[in-house]
Amino acid sequence: MALIIEMTGPGGPDVLRARDTVAGDPGPDEVRIRQTAIGVNFVDIYFRSGLYSPPSLPAVLGLEGAGIVDAIGNGVTNLKPGDRIAYAGMPLGGYAEVRLIPQSRLIKLPDTVSDRVAASTLLRGLTAYMLLHEVRSVRPGEWVLVHAAAGGVGQLVTRWAKRLGANVIGTVGSEGKIAVAKAAGADEVLLHTSENWASDVRRISGNKGVHLAIDGIGGPVFMETLKTVRPFGILGSIGQPAGAVPPVRLEDLGNIAVMRPSIIAAVNNPEFYQRGSKALLAALEHGLSSPIGAQYALRDAAKAQADLEAGKTTGSVILTT
Repeated sequence: MALIIEMTGPGGPDVLRARDTVAGDPGPDEVRIRQTAIGVNFVDIYFRSGLYSPPSLPAVLGLEGAGIVDAIGNGVTNLKPGDRIAYAGMPLGGYAEVRLIPQSRLIKLPDTVSDRVAASTLLRGLTAYMLLHEVRSVRPGEWVLVHAAAGGVGQLVTRWAKRLGANVIGTVGSEGKIAVAKAAGADEVLLHTSENWASDVRRISGNKGVHLAIDGIGGPVFMETLKTVRPFGILGSIGQPAGAVPPVRLEDLGNIAVMRPSIIAAVNNPEFYQRGSKALLAALEHGLSSPIGAQYALRDAAKAQADLEAGKTTGSVILTT
């Protein structure tokens, strides 16, 4: 028997229930993995709350994990039992001790990258790669604004942007998170709850604005963030825990581009998935750090989500089996 955490229906963390089940044998081109660490991401909360709809109910959430290959099905040629692997993206099913998953989703791990780091980094790291290499190819000396810079994605984006030679302005929601964002490498850290943070961003960036703004907050912060982007710069909207993004008239954007990049859609592209994973693992092997901010037992997935949703965590959040 293996433990899974099921979502019984949309709602609060209390809709997540623990249950023992049998994973079964892998089918053609499928692999059974025994997980050691599982990433908890804000997209999991979007599925749980009903903002996104799972394919069916009850559903096992989770889009990221790491562990060991336990068994392989017919047609699996590039993996064998005992291989260390990680994955990110659909299909759902990560909140489980043992799960079945298509072989195309699995990435072999180098010895230098631990299961815990891989499980807490792959989806966030691919998000950072997407933002800094695909949404905009960030160059040395450019200015990047990173909201929620003390969070898991925010810290990774900040660290990777600094490796590319960018200047990073981070924002956080409380005084206690300023030191975390600065430790990740942000050159300046502002409170996005303060009245003048947008004008401060423009001042810091030489009164021109940033080349790339990354908004993982949404709500009213989105409209203020538009004011921080220089002409021919881009705003990437990647989340909205503060509320829906308000409508924007195209004619009001001027020479600013706005994108709603989807990491789920990106990792479903095999070329992006392989290219981005290779770049991320290489960066991790050569010094890109990804601190784990909080760790919970798999059985405590509801608490992990509640703490993440309430902003009580910094860095990445993982479940362990």
